[in-house]
Amino acid sequence: PLSMRTKTGIVTSTKMQKTIVVTVDTYKTHPKYKKRYKSSVKFYAHDEKELAQLGDTVTVSETRPLSRLKRWSLVEDSIVSSHK
Repeated sequence: PLSMRTKTGIVTSTKMQKTIVVTVDTYKTHPKYKKRYKSSVKFYAHDEKELAQLGDTVTVSETRPLSRLKRWSLVEDSIVSSHK
């Protein structure tokens, strides 16, 4: 591929094996009233080494379909931990 799409979001679930759920928030503008509102989308991402923890900020990149829902994989050196 020419360029792999990447998205940055917050890990909202790690309950599956080798899979995380990443919530990506974006702001949209209402076409008529011009008010900005927050919209969020959940992505299922592959986490081979199970490094990500709940609340971490991570980057996921697009990949081939890995299962029925997984189309993204974790970029391992992008984890910003929310834990101290």
